[in-house]
Amino acid sequence: MRHFVFRWIVTTVAVFVAAPVVGINYGGRIDCLLGASLLLGIVNAFIRPVLLLLSLPLILVTLGLFILIINALMLKFVGEIVQCFEVPGFWRAFFGAIIISFVSWLLSAFFRGSDGRVHVLTHHSQIKRVRGRVIER
Repeated sequence: MRHFVFRWIVTTVAVFVAAPVVGINYGGRIDCLLGASLLLGIVNAFIRPVLLLLSLPLILVTLGLFILIINALMLKFVGEIVQCFEVPGFWRAFFGAIIISFVSWLLSAFFRGSDGRVHVLTHHSQIKRVRGRVIER
């Protein structure tokens, strides 16, 4: 559950960053942004893998660039479903999907530990002691 909430927050921040850059309109309403981000996360979790599997030959021929088109179509689809979330045109969806992917990747990499789990960055007041030999010069 924590992972889902984390992904939703990351997607929301990514859409918030991409919206003014590419011209995605959500009317300045935070509830619209949250709803569109939630739907985008659900669409990316359930519909996108099916599309990736079906378009695997195109993805291989284009060396993965077709994935950008699939991401743009997912963003455009969300814009068609959510009334207050407007994505005007394919190219704005295309560049918006690139920015959303980059910001999501950056935020996920920043908060993800080497074990693959999400860790909230905190300040620890205690120093953990390490057992072992000390080598002095």
